[in-house]
Amino acid sequence: MNRKESEILNSGIGATRKLSLRVSVATLAKVIFEHPRDGELMLALERKATLHEAKTGGLVEVKSQPFGGAISIKKLSMMRDSIGNFHFDSERSRSEQDFRIFICPSDRELVREFCIQHFSRVDSPVLETDPGRELAEEFSDALGINLKPEQYFQKPITTFVEDDPAPTENIHAKGVLTARVYRVFEVRIVDSSLTHILMTNSESLSHQDLCRLALVDVRDGRKGRANAILALPLKRITDHYLSMSPEKRNVPVLFENNWLDETVPLVLEDITVPKYQRL
Repeated sequence: MNRKESEILNSGIGATRKLSLRVSVATLAKVIFEHPRDGELMLALERKATLHEAKTGGLVEVKSQPFGGAISIKKLSMMRDSIGNFHFDSERSRSEQDFRIFICPSDRELVREFCIQHFSRVDSPVLETDPGRELAEEFSDALGINLKPEQYFQKPITTFVEDDPAPTENIHAKGVLTARVYRVFEVRIVDSSLTHILMTNSESLSHQDLCRLALVDVRDGRKGRANAILALPLKRITDHYLSMSPEKRNVPVLFENNWLDETVPLVLEDITVPKYQRL
């Protein structure tokens, strides 16, 4: 934590209460590709196994979500000049300059407009506006490969904001009320060799395999995580969400024995999710 943030945090109870709303700004990627055997359009999700501590012992959760992650802040001083004081939600966010911060609740609309303004710029000097960095990191985690820009095309689709702050499951700020902003991109994989890798990974690793890998990970002194791909027919998953009432899309959904994160419908077309506003 730098000196300015320490001064903000340690300047008294009033100041701490003032910076009390957590804001998380992230990208979501609708990763699609043609099935290498029949050409059907597929949606690729990041399938994650995570070991959680429980009173009865370790519990491994497997859930799938769109690729993506926190947007990076490129110029902290310029952002402070625009939105005022803030501090990061954790040392990790500070070191990586992730847009996971605490702000004054009354500045919420200001921060939202700031994000929208910079999302509209191809090369913002303040915010990262491209999903490539997070996409490459997550493909490396799930597949052990170096994703190259020439292997996909990407374009921005839309932005979603959460109308009412809700508790976060992030391990660095668990339970803290958080206002979320998502910048959604379509990422189309055009490298045929990569589409084979995606399908092979999805079909060859079961949930049980991922759970075992997560347990091995913690035995090796790490955090107890394992990543893979879940490839689903795009039309079938879209039809599934369309068949549900809008309110049921606010929470994780079970689809063909796969738990899907509540952010999955945000990357699908013509799906309304009541807790999020499309801008």
